[in-house]
Amino acid sequence: MRTTAVCLILLLTPMQAAELTTADTWLAHTQIAPAMQVPANLAAWEQQRTQIRAKLIDLLGDLPPRPPVSAIQVTSREDKGAYTLETIQFDNGVGEIVKGYMFVPKSATAQSKAPAILYCHWHGGQYDIGKDELLGTNATPVAAGPALAAAGYVVLGIDAPCFGERNGQGPDGPQQKGNAGEMTAAKFHLWAGRTLWGMMLRDDLTALDYLCSRPEVDAQRIGVTGISMGSTRSWWLMALDDRPRAAVCVGCMTRYEELIRAGMLKAHGIYYFVPGMLKHFDTEAVIALAAPRPILFMTGDQDGGSPVAGVRHLGDIVSQVYALHGDDATQRFENTIYPDVGHVYLPEMWEKTLLWMERWVKGPGEK
Repeated sequence: MRTTAVCLILLLTPMQAAELTTADTWLAHTQIAPAMQVPANLAAWEQQRTQIRAKLIDLLGDLPPRPPVSAIQVTSREDKGAYTLETIQFDNGVGEIVKGYMFVPKSATAQSKAPAILYCHWHGGQYDIGKDELLGTNATPVAAGPALAAAGYVVLGIDAPCFGERNGQGPDGPQQKGNAGEMTAAKFHLWAGRTLWGMMLRDDLTALDYLCSRPEVDAQRIGVTGISMGSTRSWWLMALDDRPRAAVCVGCMTRYEELIRAGMLKAHGIYYFVPGMLKHFDTEAVIALAAPRPILFMTGDQDGGSPVAGVRHLGDIVSQVYALHGDDATQRFENTIYPDVGHVYLPEMWEKTLLWMERWVKGPGEK
């Protein structure tokens, strides 16, 4: 495939060659996986699904085992009226203390278990915020933690690597914060044979372990959501683990080939680049692993980090996988594109998030 692509370039006229973008030239000299071919039947897809998940786990690197639930501690509790705000923390076993916020509605008890949401914060270059996004409106139209708790969910969100209380806690220490700290952490993990993205997801899965263990939580009714980096964390978690029942992903529905062709690799930080991934598949293979569980994507057509051609391409392929699960499953995958909207979380998107979680997480519908 690579040889053919190179020969085609050599056969172009000077004018045709001049019309090629730099991205086209790089791609023409690189062998990447073609778009995923959806098999003809569900049995074949289930076999392919197992293979894709195994390869994803392998590509993320040599990740250490996750710490046990017993290692997670509640360090503070604060009565907020309708809910209790807890601060939790755990040693992730690789040199960092991870902290998070947990919102527990007063109505949630061991006798009356509540649905839960694992909330994944965004990037936005806002390294000092992290889990505090749950308490503010830097990324969302409302403070997501109190709002989701008021809707009856137990909510948990942690600081991702290099964010919140982990900003300046990388291998170079406090002198390396923000983007510099993120780059340092990425370098360190590559030397250790793993990826920063894999370690980020590992921490999220540890948080999911804890959420499932809480006596107030119905472990069969857990959703995951976020915008931007939080969106990507959400759909990868759906791919790697079957416990989340549903997801809502705002922004960052990004197909990597279209991202490259649009010249927008600059739109994403170093944190989520997985070595070798495009040798095997593009992101439709990751998103499709969620099927048949409900997953909603909401993306602006002017979001440079998610070229709309790629959003549509992903939607076309993933919808075919959902169709393999029967007509009822097709309503569980929704790919909404908002015209003239950039990388933002609109109030109407928030309302749609609540409705999606109400239907698929809180409601009695099948997983």
